[in-house]
Amino acid sequence: CREKKYDYANMPKTSVIIAFYNEAWSTLLRTVYSVLETSPDILLEEVILVDDYSDREHLKERLANELSGLPKVRLIRANKREGLVRARLLGASAARGNVLTFLDCHCECHEGWLEPLLQRIHEEESAVVCPVIDVIDWNTFEYLGNSGEPQIGGFDWRLVFTWHTVPERERQRMKSPIDVIRSPTMAGGLFAVSKKYFEYLGSYDTGMEVWGGENLEFSFRIWQCGGSLETHPCSHVGHVFPKQAPYSRNKALANSVRAAEVWMDDYKELYYHRNPRARLEPFGDVTERRQLREKLQCKDFKWFLETVFPELHVPEDRPGFFGMLQNKGLKKYCFDYNPPDENQVAGRQVILYLCHGLGQNQFFEYTSQYEIRYNTHHPEACVAVEEDSDILVMHLCKEVAPENQKFILQEDGSLFHKQSKKCVQAAKKESSDNYEPLLRDCTNSDYQRWFFQEHVS
Repeated sequence: CREKKYDYANMPKTSVIIAFYNEAWSTLLRTVYSVLETSPDILLEEVILVDDYSDREHLKERLANELSGLPKVRLIRANKREGLVRARLLGASAARGNVLTFLDCHCECHEGWLEPLLQRIHEEESAVVCPVIDVIDWNTFEYLGNSGEPQIGGFDWRLVFTWHTVPERERQRMKSPIDVIRSPTMAGGLFAVSKKYFEYLGSYDTGMEVWGGENLEFSFRIWQCGGSLETHPCSHVGHVFPKQAPYSRNKALANSVRAAEVWMDDYKELYYHRNPRARLEPFGDVTERRQLREKLQCKDFKWFLETVFPELHVPEDRPGFFGMLQNKGLKKYCFDYNPPDENQVAGRQVILYLCHGLGQNQFFEYTSQYEIRYNTHHPEACVAVEEDSDILVMHLCKEVAPENQKFILQEDGSLFHKQSKKCVQAAKKESSDNYEPLLRDCTNSDYQRWFFQEHVS
């Protein structure tokens, strides 16, 4: 990356847009100063700060005075609380640069971060390019960097953003280690896009409120409507991941529903199955967004899954074989799985808990490969039986299901484990009134009968 040379004279200039709401003084100024100090003057048109109706005293006159002495920095204030999406659009509408570069308000740009983004957009106007996001420690604010290689963005079927290693097919496509890496989705707020192309794509969905879900919606739209979403390994921006986001997430569900309704076609049902509350969530009018999709002649979501993100397992969700896995004998008790860390799935025991009908940790799918899959979260997990044990635990799912992960759901509702020749029973824990699913010799007991239920009856 250090050896790469750039033809500054022929590269587009950018407006850097930073929206903020009640941000701390130190982190906001760190972001602004790092942009000014690490961006070649010839490439930086301006830095636009958009105040989304903050009410903290230090962000009023004191901030205006601080910024007035800085070159190329403009402060725009919203007249009411707009939320992240519309605040960014306020900045974009005032921008003079040919490229819009959006940053969060608690970042530190690394030397050489801007040139690769602008060079790539100069080469390919329909490319939306993200920097590698480095870690800034929340407690010490130390720039820790990123020790591993860049990752790509994905999502799970709750429409939650996820990180993944670069797949082999993408490694083979890349001509060099500093070639752009194509990514199915973006993490959120750090990216550069041609202003002309951003407007052509329909900018942001202004029906989205506050924060959350807009990154996946924009990612789907970029790919399905003919663009490409990429990470440039030579561009690094540090980011503080706050313990509590300054923007409330209570609108994120409606935003995700808007994304599903406009871009996911029938695959939206996989999302609704895993998040039943989403089906009831008011999401506003999406007529204009659907018309935009038609006008731009965008591809369908099946194309996106097969071409852009073939690594994502697409659930079968066959009628009668997904939802809560409920016990007939215990009536109101279901399979449940609640790991302390969503990323640490292996080895955690399956439990029984009162059925709640909210999907999430009680959502399981019985597949045609005889697996009981927990495919709400990433990474996906499958019910397995520990060696020399009668306990049910979760293991990472394999491409071909191993024998200890195969169960036959028989017509009478019994769950027969092929390897052990035993059945899954709701059994009372030792010295406790609680129950757990364990392997037992097969009988006619209702405690060995299981059925899938979508809703709490």
